[in-house]
Amino acid sequence: MKTFAAPLIITLAGPPLVNGRITVDDDGLITGITNSAGPGDDRPDTEFFDGIITPGFVNAHCHLELSHLRGEIIPRRGIANFIGEINRKRNVPAEKILEAALETDRQMYLEGTVACGDISNTSLTAEIKQRSGISWFTFVETFGFHPSGAARAMELARFVWQDFRDHSLPASIVPHSAYSVSDDLFRALGGLGRDESSILSVHNQESPAENLFFTRGEGPILNHLRNNLGIDTSHWQPKGVSSLVWLLGKIPPDKPLLLIHNTFTTCADLKVLKMTRPFPEPWLVICPNSNRYIEGGIPPVSLFRSEKMQLCIGTDSPASNPSLSILAEMMTLQDHFPEIPLEEMLTWACTNGAKALGMDDRYGTLEVGKKPGIAGITACDIQKPALTPRSRARRLA
Repeated sequence: MKTFAAPLIITLAGPPLVNGRITVDDDGLITGITNSAGPGDDRPDTEFFDGIITPGFVNAHCHLELSHLRGEIIPRRGIANFIGEINRKRNVPAEKILEAALETDRQMYLEGTVACGDISNTSLTAEIKQRSGISWFTFVETFGFHPSGAARAMELARFVWQDFRDHSLPASIVPHSAYSVSDDLFRALGGLGRDESSILSVHNQESPAENLFFTRGEGPILNHLRNNLGIDTSHWQPKGVSSLVWLLGKIPPDKPLLLIHNTFTTCADLKVLKMTRPFPEPWLVICPNSNRYIEGGIPPVSLFRSEKMQLCIGTDSPASNPSLSILAEMMTLQDHFPEIPLEEMLTWACTNGAKALGMDDRYGTLEVGKKPGIAGITACDIQKPALTPRSRARRLA
């Protein structure tokens, strides 16, 4: 048994505990959560943590296999340039990819991440995930803008999905985005059962170019498809609606849905989303540091809160984010939206992420009988409570 005491424990399962105490066994199972006498209690089995104790963090969106691209792409040049650079630089020796991915996994673990929803185009990271202290849910991503590539895309996705399953890792086959998947491929994806496609994750409205492509059939994404990828786009006709509105007509309405980024999602989009998918309610995954890196923008979080959307936090990949720290994402959110209480942000970073990935039986809250991991945040304003520029997170258990 090991006991941690702290000035504040935010359990997310009840009111925060002032001068709280939490006890775990050697496997991380929580056996007790109580109020304590505070730092004056000098029982030998107690470790006093000078900060805030929280559940372990859940990263709802990452690209582990792009870890080797850290610092390789010039920031704030837009999504089309970003994707083009990814395509040009991602094919390197497997040893380099695995070395970088292993270090990313290690750093995320040390900074308190306990679970992660990860986008994969290959099964190269399967053994890292299998051995990791983090629980990984893999979204096997499909691409194929031209209808002629649908069958091949599905064949590759099924191969990768099976490899993850052979490693006893949960995985789901999903579309990359509205603009990178043809009608034929969407139909094939829609025909998958829950065994192969249990949870959907789709990149959504990460740039203004995406909506421009759908409403008017022009702009940087069209140029990327034609000029960078050499794809015949003669079959494409603008839809006259936003990419999200069009997407909702292409994906099964009854599967859990994570919409990733949502940087340029509007109030009108949200009204259609809520009307189209009343249950299960979709999850909006926000990745503010990545959005700032690629487009120089940040998601309309105030709109999402006013519309009572379910929010989660992700980091995206090291290609667009120097740190895959969930705490760093919360610090950015606090800088831009200081009115958001810390406990609410932690709900997005822990509880909601666990629910979105179907892992809330283990993660997301500090409760007796669960093994959610325990994170500690130092250099906080305990009284508000709030983060400070000096705040740092580490895994305690």
